[in-house]
Amino acid sequence: MGKLSEQPPKVIVTKIGFDAHDRGSRVVAAHLRDAGMEVIYTPPWQDIHGVVKLAMEEDADVIGISSLATDHLLVPKLMEALREAGMADMQVIVGGIVPPKDEKLLLDAGVAHVFHPGAGLEGIAEAVRELAAKARSLRQGKVFKVLTK
Repeated sequence: MGKLSEQPPKVIVTKIGFDAHDRGSRVVAAHLRDAGMEVIYTPPWQDIHGVVKLAMEEDADVIGISSLATDHLLVPKLMEALREAGMADMQVIVGGIVPPKDEKLLLDAGVAHVFHPGAGLEGIAEAVRELAAKARSLRQGKVFKVLTK
């Protein structure tokens, strides 16, 4: 296996909460895969603990959360759970229907970027590449806590 920087970005694309509208997340996941990234796609209805555990097990660089309803309001709890697991350097993006007041809430919680409907797939892919490089740089030599539940 080559150096970490030579490996493709590893991205989890998921939906937390009860929002089952997953067409947008499927389109983005397929594009990221076609752009050469390793994509772990989950079905809808994931819980926060499960996403943190998956990110840890898969050694993901970026978590992409899709929200069509109001499930993006759970993301601050995800950010806290990542910090508690020693994964504060995990890069999280959110895409979907996010009102401006909620976007500020997400960014204040530590979300790296919010993508709105109509965001270009190439722009999303470029942002994910940059965020993956940032995540890898931040976590070099770091050990994660083990989650039990």
